Amino acid sequence: MGATNALRTLGPGPGLGVLAVDLGKGICAVTLMRGLLGWAGATPGWTAWAVALAGLAALVGHSRSVFLGFTGGKSAATGLGVLAALAWPVALGAAAVVAVVLAVWRIMSLASMAGAVAAVGLVWMLETPLPTRLLVTVGAVYVVARHRANVRRLLAGMEPRVGAG
Repeated sequence: MGATNALRTLGPGPGLGVLAVDLGKGICAVTLMRGLLGWAGATPGWTAWAVALAGLAALVGHSRSVFLGFTGGKSAATGLGVLAALAWPVALGAAAVVAVVLAVWRIMSLASMAGAVAAVGLVWMLETPLPTRLLVTVGAVYVVARHRANVRRLLAGMEPRVGAG
């Protein structure tokens, strides 16, 4: 599950399709919660916390899908979608880091983890609400933790490169 696995097994078209769906999950979770709470007249302070929890639910739900026996992807693309809806400058910066790391090393897991770490730095440097900062920090730790097996392969020099046969 996840865009990288779809890319490797099904090719670029389906890989991009899965990436779009994964990004959309994160964007929808945040946007729907923000819209529902706005419609209900919730206070801005409460809304920020509830929206952050919706983003966290999207991350965990992606990697622990009830439809897949509580397994799933690494939550990196869904996390980027959450970021895009919460703090688009942070999402842009994290996506740029992913693109650079991917272009240089061609290792998606390394690029995903670098993007997650960059998002933490950016969200704390930029003016963002505390719930967003905490969500991004916890989310980055979660994404990196989901990449445990990839880290072991990276350290062993066995992690596959994107585009390698």
